[in-house]
Amino acid sequence: MTQYIIYFNQTWVGEHSREWFASRGPLAKAVIEQIKAAGTYVFAAGVDEDLASAFSADATSGTLVVADAPMPVNEARIGGLTIIDVPNEQSAKMWGGKIAEACGWPQEIRRVY
Repeated sequence: MTQYIIYFNQTWVGEHSREWFASRGPLAKAVIEQIKAAGTYVFAAGVDEDLASAFSADATSGTLVVADAPMPVNEARIGGLTIIDVPNEQSAKMWGGKIAEACGWPQEIRRVY
């Protein structure tokens, strides 16, 4: 079996009403339950959107800097992720598609090593 990460960038979500988001939660939870029932579930979670609670670690300068703040602002902010363990790429694509449909925004699917 091979593990894949299915995730989305927060900017891919778009603007929606509270009601719209509330309607998507049960759909996404149902897909996660399907993944669990299929025996391919490893992990799934949404990421806290409050950047004030984020911290970062950066050693690219050669010196480790740990800060009580997120990395400098950029457009790439992961919003949520699911890790699955499936027999092939087709299965990973199928689950990624189900999550995309349930959430209502794009997902990227990548193999993890």
